[in-house]
Amino acid sequence: MSKKWVYLFEEGKAEMKSLLGGKGANLAEMTNIGLPVPPGLTITTEACNAYYDAGKDFPEGLMEQVKSALAEVEAKLDKKFGDAENPLLVSVRSGAVFSMPGMMDTILNLGLNDVTVKGLAQETQNDRFALDCYRRFIQMYSDVVLGASHADFEHILEDYRERQGVRFDNELSVDSLSALIEDYKTMVRRTTGQTFPQDPMAQLEGAVRAVFSSWNNDRACVYRQINRIPDNLGTAVNVQAMVFGNMGNDCGTGVAFTRNPSTGERALYGEYLINAQGEDVVAGIRTPLHISRMQEELPECFDQFVEICGILERHYRNMQDIEFTIERGKLWMLQTRNGKRTAAAAVKIAVDMVQEGLISKEEAILRVEPEHLDQLLHRRIDPSAKLTVIATGLPASPGAASGKVVFDADEAEALGKAGEKVILVRMETTPDDIHGIVQAQGILTSRGGMTSHAAVVARQMGKPCVCGCEALRIDYNRGDFAVATAAGGIKTYRKGDIISIDGATGRVIEGVVPMLEPELTKEFRVLLDWADELRTLGVRANADKPEEAEMARNFGAAGIGLTRTEHMFMAQERLPIVQEMILAQSLDEREAALAKLLPMQQGDFYGILKAMAGFPVCIRLLDPPLHEFLPNLEDLLVDTTRLNCAIETADGDSKESLLDELNEKEQLMKKVRALHEFNPMLGHRGCRLGITYPEIYAMQARAIFQAVVQLVNEGFDVEPEVEIPLVAEVKELAYLRKVVEETAAAVMTETGTKFHYTVGTMIEVPRAALTADQIAKEAQFFSFGTNDLTQTTFGFSRDDAESKFLGIYTDRKLLADNPFVVLDREGVGGLMKIAVEKGRATRPDLLVGICGEHGGEPSSIEFCHLIGLNFVSCSPYRVPIARLAAAQAAVRNG
Repeated sequence: MSKKWVYLFEEGKAEMKSLLGGKGANLAEMTNIGLPVPPGLTITTEACNAYYDAGKDFPEGLMEQVKSALAEVEAKLDKKFGDAENPLLVSVRSGAVFSMPGMMDTILNLGLNDVTVKGLAQETQNDRFALDCYRRFIQMYSDVVLGASHADFEHILEDYRERQGVRFDNELSVDSLSALIEDYKTMVRRTTGQTFPQDPMAQLEGAVRAVFSSWNNDRACVYRQINRIPDNLGTAVNVQAMVFGNMGNDCGTGVAFTRNPSTGERALYGEYLINAQGEDVVAGIRTPLHISRMQEELPECFDQFVEICGILERHYRNMQDIEFTIERGKLWMLQTRNGKRTAAAAVKIAVDMVQEGLISKEEAILRVEPEHLDQLLHRRIDPSAKLTVIATGLPASPGAASGKVVFDADEAEALGKAGEKVILVRMETTPDDIHGIVQAQGILTSRGGMTSHAAVVARQMGKPCVCGCEALRIDYNRGDFAVATAAGGIKTYRKGDIISIDGATGRVIEGVVPMLEPELTKEFRVLLDWADELRTLGVRANADKPEEAEMARNFGAAGIGLTRTEHMFMAQERLPIVQEMILAQSLDEREAALAKLLPMQQGDFYGILKAMAGFPVCIRLLDPPLHEFLPNLEDLLVDTTRLNCAIETADGDSKESLLDELNEKEQLMKKVRALHEFNPMLGHRGCRLGITYPEIYAMQARAIFQAVVQLVNEGFDVEPEVEIPLVAEVKELAYLRKVVEETAAAVMTETGTKFHYTVGTMIEVPRAALTADQIAKEAQFFSFGTNDLTQTTFGFSRDDAESKFLGIYTDRKLLADNPFVVLDREGVGGLMKIAVEKGRATRPDLLVGICGEHGGEPSSIEFCHLIGLNFVSCSPYRVPIARLAAAQAAVRNG
């Protein structure tokens, strides 16, 4: 017996999402709870995978099962597929397990041919409607299945509109449509070498193949890569009886959300069009009307729709994104799914639904993507700024951005990758533009509404977007857009000009605009308070300045997990003193330079410890090699050459001055050459530097402890943690811990003030992880430096790997993720697990955290929870993300 590849809608349910895809499972669920859903069938995701396994051939029995299920759909509607008098028409749509809006192919009105179009016209008593459906079908099918150019159809269509003197497709006459159809078929035959198929079953087979094949089209692959959707899931195919929103003014089609997807407000949000098919709304071909207008024009349908929205939201316990069609005054539901939303909306909806009793706090925590919280931390346009507003469109995705005008997605991608800030300006975007949208700062379109492709994708990515800005007159050939000015003239903006967009208001603004820091909403704070109740991982921040520590505290950080002291040495006023210390020829000279740095470092530590009073502050002693504080060798060579040339023509005092400068440069050059290393990342740095020059670490320890004494005497509670970097051997740590402890004892004696501190180390080389039981004898805490631990575990130089080959590795699935972004659980994580287990075997109360960039990445945070770390540490702006991700890890893993 053949495997079951096909399910009627009534045979499925929501729990069968992995088999029926999201769309198919939801169509089944709506059917089974009694909502008005046009009947249909779903071909499973397993059939798609079998199709690829067989070298793009249908699995045995598939089309026979499709025909059998289609016969049952015919019986329900008393129509016949391919019948000359009463034809059944169907839509063929993809339906992946995870929503991939617009990434795969759809075909509507399938089953029409030169004969059935007459039957449709006779049945509906509407020649114009039948011909309009046929021309749409020819265009869509030929584009998706036969490979005809979408642009060629648009050129022909535009030509007919101009000839008849109309603006919209639905204004074309019957005669124009009849001639247009013949021109379409001729163009298809000429450009593809194929005659447009007249057999409905052959059409259906071709459409199913095309949808299966679209699973691996370029835009779908890019979308899956961006959203980390596995490539092996496959797509289902939904074959559903057509209902028509383009039969007249008692018909329509639309898309709506049960709550506002931008703000989260509990109000119906959406758009619809009278006398239109679904693609007219989402493609932005006509600018749609707000859903509230439906109440005036089709009040009974509107009331029924509002009722169904409530049913669906309560049933799914989530905000729903709904597609519907009205055919001759009857409402039909075509799709529901959990709606994409901005971070602000996600937070508000999650909190509101808890307060409405729909979901629990734990469910609310899981409803918000941690990475999307970045959206809430972005800047907005300063309301007091004087702006030159050149046009206004629909506020499709909040946030604001400035950048160079770019009209082409490929160019947006190239410039974005090169570090340029660009605004992608299009008449409307299509799924093929996704690579450009990824790299753009924001998106501006002249057509389309708040449920158009550009709007949906921008909201999901957290990018500002303004849609339907009809004042723009875009000319792709010239590379510019024109807008009318208040004075009655026309102003043109060319490719490369700077504009800004405000996705919260829909404004398009000339030039760069001043921005303000974000404000966190009441719901945001409530959600993070719930996260703090649920999480077991502590969250700290990486901060090198007092203002960064204060910002981190405001974002909810409970301590500093990493203060990099070398960043304090890089300040311009300090660099000469640091260089003086490096160039010292004796211990006395070096200590003299260090004495100048001591009060500066003490001030730094005082500010950070004070800003984080009451919480621990982990201060890492000097880590990078000394040559990083000296000028570049090539620059010194240029300078010495220039000075030698100048000396040849100089005389007197001028010559003496130049000779002194040359001597200074030559001394620097000599030291740079002496400090040169073939592999600095594995060279004379970290604890190796402290062992060679213990006076440097002694100065830093003294600066820390003198700052502590100041604060203790001022009544502050401070918790300093002194961290020794790059330890690979316990004796290194023992040697340097002694330096720190002797310095602490000396400061206590000198000041008569007692204070508490701890000494620990970074685990950032494999040997440290493997000998953690020994190292824990000397370390009171461990902090994983996962940036270096990843480099030393993989044998990758991060800069070289990311610029030369890591992209190829992830594209070809040799690595699931960039290991410098998402923690490698098997290799790097395996070493971390060993270190935790061995370290706590020696010291059960060992404090263990992570301070690399992985400390703010949700998957990595979950791993830290799983292996029992005490805290994660990340940049201040990622603290809210870490708090939420830590709570999600606790909820998911108990």
